[in-house]
Amino acid sequence: MAGYYFERKSEGVHDDLFAKAIVIEQSGVRAAIVSLDLISTSRGMVEDARAEIERITKIPGRHVMIGATHAHTGPILTGRGSRDAEFGGKNPLTQTYNAELPRKIAEAVKQAESHLTDAKILEARGSETGIAFNRRFHMKDGTVGWNPGKLNPKIHKPAGPIDPDVDLIYIESATKDRAPLATYVNHAVHLDNVGGAAFSADMPATVARLLGQVKGPGMVTCYTSGCCGDINHINVNWAEPQGGFANAERMGIILTGAILKAWPDLKPVAPGPLAVKSVTVPLPLAKIAPDDIPWAREVVERHRAQGKNPPSFLEAVKAYQVLDVEARHGAPIEVEVQVIALGTDIAWISLPGEIFVELGLAIKQDSPFRLTTIIELANGAIGYIPTRRAYTQGNYEVVSARCAEGSGEMLVDAAVKMLKSLYAENSAAVARK
Repeated sequence: MAGYYFERKSEGVHDDLFAKAIVIEQSGVRAAIVSLDLISTSRGMVEDARAEIERITKIPGRHVMIGATHAHTGPILTGRGSRDAEFGGKNPLTQTYNAELPRKIAEAVKQAESHLTDAKILEARGSETGIAFNRRFHMKDGTVGWNPGKLNPKIHKPAGPIDPDVDLIYIESATKDRAPLATYVNHAVHLDNVGGAAFSADMPATVARLLGQVKGPGMVTCYTSGCCGDINHINVNWAEPQGGFANAERMGIILTGAILKAWPDLKPVAPGPLAVKSVTVPLPLAKIAPDDIPWAREVVERHRAQGKNPPSFLEAVKAYQVLDVEARHGAPIEVEVQVIALGTDIAWISLPGEIFVELGLAIKQDSPFRLTTIIELANGAIGYIPTRRAYTQGNYEVVSARCAEGSGEMLVDAAVKMLKSLYAENSAAVARK
């Protein structure tokens, strides 16, 4: 199982994991948005899934956006780095699962495509401030802490904001019965409620179940994660423990309430072209020193042995980061940023990692679309992508980051440039009609 710096083997299934797909066609152009109940995506898995989708459907691979919810209670993905290889990635069952995964994703898209029908799309944006919290804090000693613990008297104030947006896109049949087809939900909160050794989709499983009770079991609920690299579910001002399936259920109930509260605000999406654009952004590597490499190998060996002197958590984090950076031999990390735009009202944008919330807020602020929803951990993922400011503050996410300071801002610039370009193109197309 994925998500931690030690090996976990599954002991059962609490709730099923899904690949959920929404396929949209407008004027002969098709695109697919896929959400996986998994820790992340890898570039190799995305490329293989796109190739299979292109083979068995009428959707071009480059028109497919694949994101993960970041549930920490699913299988390990291979091809993501030294840590996953160390803690189960080499297991034959893991290898078999990963080999079959692209086909399963493609099958979900094919099923969605086979159900294409005339539809009406509506969108709204709700708000929820009670289940997501910035997990980095300015401490009274002048440092920036990470997950400093509940009711910690050394906390001064949060080091950053949250993103309260609850993005809601509802799709219903255009026939008289207006049958519910799909609901797309996006919110920025790190999914690590459950822990343990049972497979689970975490909070989104509750959201899907409850919305199904309201709208009917035939409706697909597709949840994606917004920019939550520095956001989690822990309220440090509340003494009660927060974890396990009970907390996942609690959060799912609250988020579903925010979704249903926003339901009356749904507005029809105006007719317009469906357009897709992507760009490759080469991100510079985090800096490492020559002496870091033998040190990292020694730490990993101790970590493997779990002897008398196992590494501290941040030692282990740094060691695996060093080994992954060193393995690139100086080559920048090439990542994809993709936009799927529907007319001038909705734009979905992919970002390739665990993105700090302020980067997502910057994209939303500068986007010309009425609703811009950001899917992190999409089309491949490279781990944490902090803000430039966070690099001066240090701690876990910065120590873990494989990319250098300023990489997040490069992604923001690329995203905003594409959003503005597609908005202009779609606006011109609408005007011509």
